[in-house]
Amino acid sequence: MKSTIIFKNLVACLIGVSMLSGCLNLDEELYGKLSPDTYYQTEEEALSSVVGVYQFLSYMSRAGGDGWRVGEYGTDEFFCPGRASGGWYDEANMQIMAHKITPDNAALERVWEQSIFKIIGGANAVLASMEASPLKDNLKALIAETRALRAYGYYYAMDYFGNVPLFTGAKVDANNLPQTADRKTIYEFIVKEFTEAAADLPSIKEVNRTSYYPRFTREAIYTALASVYLNAPVYAGEEHWGDVVTMCNHVIDTHAYSLEDKVGDCFLATNESNSTEIISSFAVDPSKGVDGNQFILYTQNALDQKKYNLPFAPANGYCFTDDALKRYEANDERLELLEYGPQYYLDGVTPLSDNNGKQLVLTTIQDMVSAQDNEGYRVLKYSPVGVAWSGSNADNDYVLERYSNILLMKAEALFRQSLEPEIALDLVNQVRRRSNLSDWKELTLNKIEEERAREFIWENQRRKDMIRFGSYFTDTWFYKTSVTETWRGIYPIPAIQLNNNPNLKQNPNY
Repeated sequence: MKSTIIFKNLVACLIGVSMLSGCLNLDEELYGKLSPDTYYQTEEEALSSVVGVYQFLSYMSRAGGDGWRVGEYGTDEFFCPGRASGGWYDEANMQIMAHKITPDNAALERVWEQSIFKIIGGANAVLASMEASPLKDNLKALIAETRALRAYGYYYAMDYFGNVPLFTGAKVDANNLPQTADRKTIYEFIVKEFTEAAADLPSIKEVNRTSYYPRFTREAIYTALASVYLNAPVYAGEEHWGDVVTMCNHVIDTHAYSLEDKVGDCFLATNESNSTEIISSFAVDPSKGVDGNQFILYTQNALDQKKYNLPFAPANGYCFTDDALKRYEANDERLELLEYGPQYYLDGVTPLSDNNGKQLVLTTIQDMVSAQDNEGYRVLKYSPVGVAWSGSNADNDYVLERYSNILLMKAEALFRQSLEPEIALDLVNQVRRRSNLSDWKELTLNKIEEERAREFIWENQRRKDMIRFGSYFTDTWFYKTSVTETWRGIYPIPAIQLNNNPNLKQNPNY
């Protein structure tokens, strides 16, 4: 665990450090007055900067960050209504949930500047410093790690915004601002960066799994590549199903990963570096100032303070409706992660009631503008059981990718090629069996999409999946009652970015 502790301590040291905030601010120096010519005299100095970029990437998985929310808003599994008791109503979020986004959307602007391009700008500056370091020849793996982090930033940029500026330098010339690159160009850059980074990263078989955690391994980047290739028809107008299978096989063939006994085991505060299923994740340790997991804070009903003996009252925010709940079969163990209907204490018998003795009964959402406090079902993905709390911050690490996604991505890619149908079916059934479900006898694309929805609820997979399968546009659900134009599969470039950089171009129809 020593290296893991060192990693978290390094993150803690960097929390207060000002990193690069946007694609037009890349001329800022990264740490204090140190320049690329004088920085990184040791490998530890270089690592201290790399973990800072990890920290920015982790914001895309945070319950309290727009990076994650924007990836979930607009799907049929995630809503945040205004509450009759006060709070939560946000017009920017309502726009995204209704598929009526405009370029002046404040949430999109925050995602662009405060999340995505912080990752990219930070990685660019760190790479410039490593390239200038006298230790450059010894930093090959760290350089690869940082290129992978930057590629992840561009992956989010491409997925959310499509056509974005492609810039890899440490400084921007104010007289020659970056221009918009088309989505296919960004796609090709991401594939190249991930591919070359994977070649220089250690395999999970070459490191001590516990001490190296939570840094990227070669298999973590193969998983990212599989995801990019899976969505290549959307991003580049090309099919790369064979490449999806190849990347997934690279991970499977290590025999280093397997499904946990239950999905929820991946999200326990006590099962992080030792998990057999987690492929990539982000360290959280609020006791050391290393972020804090706030899923419980933002999601749960206030009465759950009594149920889980929490040191705070949850804020009653994020929730879902019958559209997602009805996907689950009655004996699906993943229902244990969902809260709906009458609520009880952990003994399953004692009603969870307010001070007047009224039991909490969670219902589907009826009103998006003025919902009652019991409206909306909850996802208890990150369990509060066994957590070491720091205020309202839990210490569950954020999960980015899991082995179940490898199995389902490979199954889908095989099915779309009409190859090895028995293998594709068994891969899906492995995931189903884990959750106490019976084997299917045959597959369809709809079945694959629905199984992914059940497995990955609130893991920022659903939007990509719905766009790839087409349901994002053709289906209707609560708060989206009509067909959506396909151009809404990418968000508009924020208006303020267009004003700041006249070389950028707005996405079509916005």
